[in-house]
Amino acid sequence: MQRRILLLAAIVGLFLTQPKLHAQYAWDFGIHVGAANYLGEMGGKDQPRRDFVWDMKLSQTRWAIGGFARRKINRMFSVNGGLMYMRIQGADALSTYRPRVGRNLNFRNDMFELYVRPEFTIFQDNDLGGRGRYKTDFRLFGYVGIAALYHSPKGQINREGSFYDLQPLRTELVDYSNLSVAIPAGIGFHFTKKRRHRFGWDMGWRTTFTDYLDDASTVYADPAALAAEGGADAVALANQTAFAYALDPTLPHPNNYTAGAIRGDPTHNDSYLTMTFTYSYVLRGQSNFYRQRYNWIRGTKRVGRKSRAKF
Repeated sequence: MQRRILLLAAIVGLFLTQPKLHAQYAWDFGIHVGAANYLGEMGGKDQPRRDFVWDMKLSQTRWAIGGFARRKINRMFSVNGGLMYMRIQGADALSTYRPRVGRNLNFRNDMFELYVRPEFTIFQDNDLGGRGRYKTDFRLFGYVGIAALYHSPKGQINREGSFYDLQPLRTELVDYSNLSVAIPAGIGFHFTKKRRHRFGWDMGWRTTFTDYLDDASTVYADPAALAAEGGADAVALANQTAFAYALDPTLPHPNNYTAGAIRGDPTHNDSYLTMTFTYSYVLRGQSNFYRQRYNWIRGTKRVGRKSRAKF
């Protein structure tokens, strides 16, 4: 009987000393502040469309802001969800590729992006500088996720005056949605200071499932059909070649941009890039994560460095 009691006590004691399986996890809540740009039908140099960043116009870089919440699942894996608000824009007048200059289209697009992305740790240093104080740590991570995108392209007539909402005007007689899906992929890092304050940098590329972020994709529509559906504004916004030719008669003649002529490139969807600085505040609960990392601290007294510390 005594042996059974001792055995039971040993088992209970062993159980109580083990980490809880359902411990709380670390959360941090923060903000993005940075810039956005895009790759689509507008931009480029002395050749047709090129992929990735080669057609981007840095002068058209605009703002990107947002908020996020991140949950650390384990040492190698976190999940980040957030909402971004950004602007992208472009204008053919800024291109050096003359067929684009002659086309003379322009747009701006204020977009909302709601994303969820897993973050995978690439490299981590729990004690940056190796001084045994554990006051600053560093994490480098990569991610691939999914995002819901709301966008609403607008354009000007002859690059001046009011901006018109382009989607309802159907400038190519195509019905496209203001809602789309994007695949965010990128890389980032952050430093955590004094266990609570997290400063970082994030760069992400979004591949989208729409070619109408800039309202240009296929061919020029018949002006009569445009006038019947969208009125004079639709006709003026769909084809602005005459204005560019009047400013520079060496550009391709407006007859090259008539109904049925190429207006965009439907073989490539539009994409966009964000680069932001981040700040977040870490909420620290009584979890295994923090006990393992900070149990050597008692108030302001430093007990010593744990060479195998993990978080």
